[in-house]
Amino acid sequence: MFGSSDNWMTVTKELALKYNVYVLDARNHGQSPHENVHTYQAMAADLKQFLDDHNIEKPVLIGHSMGGKTIMRFAAEYKGVAEKLIVVDISPRFYGRHHQDILAGLNAINLETLQTRNEADAILSNFVGDIGVRMFLLKSLYRSSEGKFQWRINLPVIEEQIDNIGEPLPEEAHIDTPTLFIRGSESGYIEDKDKAVIEKHFTQYTLETVQGASHFVHAEKPKEVIQLIENFIEN
Repeated sequence: MFGSSDNWMTVTKELALKYNVYVLDARNHGQSPHENVHTYQAMAADLKQFLDDHNIEKPVLIGHSMGGKTIMRFAAEYKGVAEKLIVVDISPRFYGRHHQDILAGLNAINLETLQTRNEADAILSNFVGDIGVRMFLLKSLYRSSEGKFQWRINLPVIEEQIDNIGEPLPEEAHIDTPTLFIRGSESGYIEDKDKAVIEKHFTQYTLETVQGASHFVHAEKPKEVIQLIENFIEN
């Protein structure tokens, strides 16, 4: 959530040397359209539509955080379509509201009067101390053709439907697709106790930990993540 496909470029450029890679933005993010509904069911349907439109069969799906939950929901609803899943730093469990500081910071930036990205960063720093997270968020800030700053993310809809993002995988979801979970050792999004809920939904899964990485595992440790992805695809 709050990210874009740009955040995956280091990893995907390397993977594209071996595989056909498509890098997608979720609805209400990046280059994708703004919609009034922001649910995992809708995002899974968006993904299915993309695969159908491009005649892609048996893909390996990779998703981080909200994207990870999207591909889990996809595999539960469209059984047998994906060859494998790679879920980065998210589990199938419920997550309570935990981005209130980010939402407050983004809402504090007045796009009508904003003059520079540095000014936006200064405002955001009052709410988000980690400069890496701020740079991640500010990738979604751009100037329109009229020269006005705008968000690529659909902030009002995301804020209104934020509870949908924390939803767990449906109780009845049962996924046989081979799945790799990758977590950052410093993240806390996938804890050891979460193995129980993973095992409840996934019959074939592996959990790998990238040492020294936070929630943004693929941005902080791209080489390690690429190696894990390639090993999982090839084996």
